[in-house]
Amino acid sequence: MSVPLTKKYTYRVSWSAEDAEFVGRCAEFPSLSWLEESPEAALKGIMKVVKDVAADMRKNGEAPPAPLVTRDYSGEFKLRVPPLLHRALVIEAAENNVSLNRLVNAKLVAK
Repeated sequence: MSVPLTKKYTYRVSWSAEDAEFVGRCAEFPSLSWLEESPEAALKGIMKVVKDVAADMRKNGEAPPAPLVTRDYSGEFKLRVPPLLHRALVIEAAENNVSLNRLVNAKLVAK
């Protein structure tokens, strides 16, 4: 079964207090959004906008972005923190007899 590219994108619907409506967004197209009175309509709206934008991109010879879920990830990323936080994390890791990597990973998972 072939699933259209735009259906593989990462969509999210949330309440916008500022607009007093639900807002639909697509992570692969952060500049796009769609406001509606119901979450279902907001999702339907943002999916249509993304579909139209992706079609327009293809028509103009541009490649739409790859869906986040189909990209390969190494499992590594660099994180810059203030030196005092770095020191505090190293101390906490040592006190818990774990590596700094394991400590930070546990903290990220706990959020």
